[in-house]
Amino acid sequence: MTAGHRVVVAGCGAMANEWITYALKHTDEIEIVALVDIRRESAQAMAEKHGLTCPVFTDVEQAIADTAANLVFDVTVPASHYNIASRSLEAGCHVFAEKPLAETMEQCNSIVSIAERTGRSHAVMQNRRYDPRIRSLRELIASGSIGRTGSISANFFLAPHFGGFRDAMDSPLLLDMAIHTFDQARYISGANPVSVYCQEFNPPGSWYAGNAAAVCIFEMSDGSVFCYQGSWCAEGAPTSWEASWRVQGEKGAAIWDGRDQPFAEVISAGSEHSGQFLHEFERVEAPEVQMEETFHQGCLDEMFRSLAEGRPAETDCRDNRYSMAMVLGALESARTGRKLSIAEFIEGAELAGSKG
Repeated sequence: MTAGHRVVVAGCGAMANEWITYALKHTDEIEIVALVDIRRESAQAMAEKHGLTCPVFTDVEQAIADTAANLVFDVTVPASHYNIASRSLEAGCHVFAEKPLAETMEQCNSIVSIAERTGRSHAVMQNRRYDPRIRSLRELIASGSIGRTGSISANFFLAPHFGGFRDAMDSPLLLDMAIHTFDQARYISGANPVSVYCQEFNPPGSWYAGNAAAVCIFEMSDGSVFCYQGSWCAEGAPTSWEASWRVQGEKGAAIWDGRDQPFAEVISAGSEHSGQFLHEFERVEAPEVQMEETFHQGCLDEMFRSLAEGRPAETDCRDNRYSMAMVLGALESARTGRKLSIAEFIEGAELAGSKG
């Protein structure tokens, strides 16, 4: 039986291994019909590494046309995402892509528009949603254990010495990493951004050319405030890559250090009306969440389920646009020194795109 998903893998760098490994675990449904890379030798090397006999190409449209593909894995560099997405959607393919959705708000809006016009799916890899612990945190909050949420804070302090292109970027933290934490905040709260004020800077001791630290304040659509504080050159006492979280509600706080299982501390029964200067609290454990696949594999599972069920994926481009608006809006706020309306920012980009 022929697999229903005929996949072109665009981009044959290191990350492509994760996507190809997933496809090879599901050969009853997925067939890799082509590998594409601007360096043909990279595509050929990837084929040899995984024992693939499919043809290799340097152009995604040619690969789609020659193989009758219906799905593209976009694992190219961020600067290529708009080009790959737009050409693949127009050629009749669904697209599953690495983050970010695109490099500018105009490009993000355009991808959404093309996906809607062509009736094809475009979904973005937000692998950190597919962690059982963050799903536990979301359930803990959704259960009402801490009451109505007033504020969410995420601290992200690490000092990875990558070398290479990140060291030369203008805004390495916000452009390359913050999308994960911002998307997590949307997932945890179930809310979208309304406004942002951001200040980014480059701390003493930084080895990055650009700003490697930032403080961002987001107003969210549920009335809460999300505060992000992060640095990619913070030596000592590192947080988890998942950040360290505190969600403050009217009845207590939910805590997740990004490593262990989340929990909450809430006002003890009877303590609220005891007249005590400080209330007593009781611990509430977050529910255990079981997942067959996690991180990249879990996100890919969801993407393929969405196609089978004929619905947008959880990380569909229409949804993911709001996570990207947090990143790009924060950069614009930092540039101008002003609080920025997210809705106006997205709409302004739509108008600029239509004129272009």
